[in-house]
Amino acid sequence: MKVIDEYIKTIEKELTRSQTKIKTEEQGVVSEVKDGVVILQGLDNVSYGELIEFKNGVVGYVVDLTEDEVGAIVLGDYLGIKAGDQARALSITLSVPVSESILGRVVDSLGNPIDGGGKIKSDKRYPIEKIAPGVVKRQPVNQPVQTGIKSIDALIPIGRGQRELIIGDRGTGKTTLAVDTILNQKNENMICIYCAIGQKTSKIASLVHLLKTRGAMDYTVVVAAFASDPASMQYLAPYSATAIAEYFMDRGRDVLVIYDDLTKHAWAYRQISLILRRPAGREAYPGDVFYLHSRLLERACRLNEKNGGGSITALPIIETLEGDLSTYIPTNVISITDGQIFLETDLFNAGIRPAINVGLSVSRVGGHAQTKAMKKIAGRLKLDLAQYNALAAFSQFEGELDEETKKLLNRGAKVTQVLKQKKGQPLSLSQQIAIIWTATNGYLDLIDNEKISEFEEKLLEIIKIKGKKWSTRIEKTKLLEQEDEKELKKFIESVNL
Repeated sequence: MKVIDEYIKTIEKELTRSQTKIKTEEQGVVSEVKDGVVILQGLDNVSYGELIEFKNGVVGYVVDLTEDEVGAIVLGDYLGIKAGDQARALSITLSVPVSESILGRVVDSLGNPIDGGGKIKSDKRYPIEKIAPGVVKRQPVNQPVQTGIKSIDALIPIGRGQRELIIGDRGTGKTTLAVDTILNQKNENMICIYCAIGQKTSKIASLVHLLKTRGAMDYTVVVAAFASDPASMQYLAPYSATAIAEYFMDRGRDVLVIYDDLTKHAWAYRQISLILRRPAGREAYPGDVFYLHSRLLERACRLNEKNGGGSITALPIIETLEGDLSTYIPTNVISITDGQIFLETDLFNAGIRPAINVGLSVSRVGGHAQTKAMKKIAGRLKLDLAQYNALAAFSQFEGELDEETKKLLNRGAKVTQVLKQKKGQPLSLSQQIAIIWTATNGYLDLIDNEKISEFEEKLLEIIKIKGKKWSTRIEKTKLLEQEDEKELKKFIESVNL
C-alpha cells in the first residue's frame, strides 16, 4: 500500500512539472477558385487582412468575411489551387520588408525586388494596412514641397504632409508633372516613392532609366504593379508604397508618395469585388470604394515633433474621360484630398505646358505652404492672371479697347508665356522668383511672346554666372529683400535679345 502511495505521488509530481503545450491552428477548405480570388469555408475565427496558406504553399490575403464563407485574394499563382484543398490561417497580417537599403530599388507589391539587383536586407516589416495617425499626433502643414514647376509653386503650392490630387485626361502630362517633382527633390532632403499601378512595363522601365540618369534613384523607391499583374497585386501596390513611406516618416524623414494612378487601382478593386459577388453600385463599383481611397490617403500627414516630426506628402493621380470631373472616382478623391491640380487637353494642345487650368485648380493649404519670397511675388501674379482671364473672353467681341484694358491683356499674355515650362527641367526657388518677378514688374511687356523663352534662358544664364551669391542668399533665407530686387533689376537690364 505504501509503495502505491509513493507511486501516485511521483506521478502527480511529474504531471505538475510537465505542462503540455497544445498548438491550435485554424483550418479551412477551398470551396471555389475564381480569377485570382478563392472562396473558403471553415475558417470561423479568421480576421480581415490575415494571411492564409494553401496546400501548395501559396499565400492568400483575406479581403471578404461573410457569415459562412471567407474570400481571399491569392498572392501568387492561383492556378495550382483547386476546390477541396486544405488551407490554414497563419495568424499574421500582410506586411512588407523595409530598410534604408530599399532606396534606389524597384520592388513589387509585396516588397520583393524586381530590378535584378539582388535581395534587399530588411531590418523590419511594416503592415500594409494601418490606421492613420490621429489629429493629436499631427501638426499644421506649413513647410513647402518645392516642385520646381513655376505655376504650381507660385499659384497652387503643395505643403509637406498635404494630399494634392493631379487630375486630367489621358496624355495631358500628369506623370510628367509628378516625375519633374521627383527630379527637383535632389537637394530638398526628401525621399520619393513612385507607385505605378497597372502600367506598361516599358513605361516604368523608361521612367526608372530617366531617374537613374538624372541621379534621382538615390532617394527614390519604385513600387510597381504592372498591367500584366493580377488585380490583387494592383490592389495592394499603393498600400505597400504607403507602408514603406511610413517607415521613413517614423524615422523623422519627409516623404513624397506618387500614386500613378488611383483610377486603375479602383478598377482592380472593382474586379475583385465583382468576383466576390459584392453588390454593385454606381458605375459597378462596390459601396465601400470611397473607403478604399480614404483609408489610404488619410495616412499622409505631418507628424508633430513629439512623434518624430516626419511627413508623408501624397500626390494621387486620377485619369478623367473628356475632362469630366463629375464621375464617381474623381469626385470621391477630390473630396478626400486637400486640393487638385487640373490638367486640360485644350491647354495642352494649345502649347501651354504644363497644361494647368489655374481656375479649376486649388490648394486648400494655400500660402501657408509657401516661402515668404514666393508669397511676396505670387500675389501680383494671381491678380494679373485673374484680370487677364476675366477680360480675355470679352475682348474677343469688343472692337475698341481702352489703353488700360490693352495693358492688362498684354501683361496677362506675357505671364501666361512665362508659366510655360519644358519637360524634365524643374527650376530652383531663386530661378522661379527671378522669372516671375521679371514678368509681374512689367519687364516683359514690350517683348514679343515668341522671344520670352529666349529672354528667360539668357536671364538664368546671367544669374548662373554673375548672381551665384544672390541665388545662394535667396535659397538660404527664402526672402526677397529690397537689395535683392535691386540686384535682380541689374541682371534683367543686362539681358540682350
